[in-house]
Amino acid sequence: MKVLNSPTIRRMPTYLHKLQRMRLEGKSHVSSTELADYMNIEPIVVRKDIALTGISGQRRVGYEVNELIRYIKQYLGWEQVISATLIGAGALGTALLGYDDFTSYGLNIESVFDRDPMKVGHEIRGREVYDISTLESRLQLAPPQIAIICVGNSAAQQVADRLINVGVKYIWNFANVSLKTPPGVIVQREVIAGGFALLSVKLKMSRSGEAGIERVQEE
Repeated sequence: MKVLNSPTIRRMPTYLHKLQRMRLEGKSHVSSTELADYMNIEPIVVRKDIALTGISGQRRVGYEVNELIRYIKQYLGWEQVISATLIGAGALGTALLGYDDFTSYGLNIESVFDRDPMKVGHEIRGREVYDISTLESRLQLAPPQIAIICVGNSAAQQVADRLINVGVKYIWNFANVSLKTPPGVIVQREVIAGGFALLSVKLKMSRSGEAGIERVQEE
């Protein structure tokens, strides 16, 4: 499944973060220029991004902050709570559990699983860690909408198979391996090294004096 305008989708949470801060500061309206300056991108890019949400701004006034927040959340499907389970309470999994913005985005990590006996039965970031051997019995009656996989590469496929067997249809995969899934199961793979690779190329270009990196559109 290919999602169109994926760079736009990746920018949306940053717009949302800025807008929510502006709302806390008591600001009622925002212009595309303000958002562009914050994002370090061109205003035309912001206007095209926001147009996809269906909202219309007012000339010389901009967008009403609360309304734009609502339209962005609707565009992303964040107006309703999304249930999730997290598999793998290691360093990365623990970091994701500590990411407070998930709550404002509507993502609710309801359960956490791990195989480490030093973690099972204990709480991490306010959530009890369950033994991964109990995954099926705990999830099969009410599978979450999303499963977040943060296990080692060698275990990722087996974990994915077990999640699919209990009815999970959407997987956020942080393991550095391509999962094999049946039709109807959607996988979003996050390759953390990919971001570092992009930054490294920018560093290399800067060192060699190559042009074109001063104003880079974030994707």
